[in-house]
Amino acid sequence: MSAVRQILIELAVMVAIGVVLALIGPFGSFAASFGWRLLYWVPLIVVGYLIYRPIGAAAGWLGHRLQLPIGPMWVVATLVATVPMTVLVWAASCSGMCRVPDSIDRALIWYGQVLVIGGAVTLLLYLRRPREAAAPPPVQDRSPQSPSASAPIAVVPRPPFFDRIPAHLGTTLIALEMEDHYVRAHTALGSDLILMRMRDAIGELAGVPGVQVHRSWWVARAAVTGVERDGRNLRLELSNGLRAPVSRERVAALREAGWI
Repeated sequence: MSAVRQILIELAVMVAIGVVLALIGPFGSFAASFGWRLLYWVPLIVVGYLIYRPIGAAAGWLGHRLQLPIGPMWVVATLVATVPMTVLVWAASCSGMCRVPDSIDRALIWYGQVLVIGGAVTLLLYLRRPREAAAPPPVQDRSPQSPSASAPIAVVPRPPFFDRIPAHLGTTLIALEMEDHYVRAHTALGSDLILMRMRDAIGELAGVPGVQVHRSWWVARAAVTGVERDGRNLRLELSNGLRAPVSRERVAALREAGWI
């Protein structure tokens, strides 16, 4: 699934959630007309998505880079994103006569109400996991054999991961990069997201020269063009211009193997 298609699907889900909230009218909004509730909830949910989603993605990226648990990072991101969202909801609800909440208790009530919906929507985004496609069978050599051949022809299976890469990206694999629940496959012709775990992707690349250099990166041996050093931090320079971070516990093994 491409990143653009993923965002469009999530936006459609947000609109649907906004319609549902307009129907049930939570937090006292049911007293207003359905038309007003629709114009209130749908834009708020969509704008909330535009606030929560980038902050959540940034938390996931930071968690991968720092090798921290992703779930708690998203929880922190949700708590942080709820602050500007609370201000937005307060401004949208005051009908042009905004006053700063007269007590910390009232401000916390606003924050808590926004956190309930924002947290539920964020949890939905975090746990949304379409079923992974089953790995296709290895490609068999179906070329006709000579009638006089007595020895069987060895069949070399194609690594199944290559069948997951869109055809227009080719099979010159450069690196794999973990993004949330997806693996981004970088090839010489571009990149695309594939819904699967990193360890499963690496398992489907058995026999392909390469190694996992970081919790969130696997790199093909032939794609390494140089090494970038920044103090104690190392990055592998790749043939498509990317720089893959190397975790410190893998430096010794890569040095022994002649990578760096």
